[in-house]
Amino acid sequence: MENAVRMNARFTVAKFAPSPDALKDAADEGFKSVVNMRTENEKQEVTPGEEREHARAAGLTYLHHPVDGEKLSEDVVDRFREKVVDLPGPVLVHCASGKRSGWMVIMHLAAEQGLSGDEAVAKATSLGFEQDASGLERFVRRYLDRHGDQ
Repeated sequence: MENAVRMNARFTVAKFAPSPDALKDAADEGFKSVVNMRTENEKQEVTPGEEREHARAAGLTYLHHPVDGEKLSEDVVDRFREKVVDLPGPVLVHCASGKRSGWMVIMHLAAEQGLSGDEAVAKATSLGFEQDASGLERFVRRYLDRHGDQ
């Protein structure tokens, strides 16, 4: 899949919001599930409800787990981590640009692997996920320093 980052054998992060055709292509490529992290009030061509229908029509399991980057909390990350373990893989995770979805998958995988916050940030950087001044990097470090090896 173009413009996507394969995180491991289970998770790929799309750096775009997939169209109905892209969801069909994802299913054809072997993906079994899609996670949409866009919020309801984001400007989008396809609403989460419409995306659910397109995903199901393509044979994909669908999860809408909205993440507001300005209101990120440990509870939001914990709920994501609890939900994704039950999804059939491989799993395509997306938001609008891949930033939120990339960092959420990084936190999930890093916590499973017992990585520190610094190690997770280094991994995210090596995969091309941008860091910014919004506090996301600090949040990731704090979260993983508390939740690593879970």
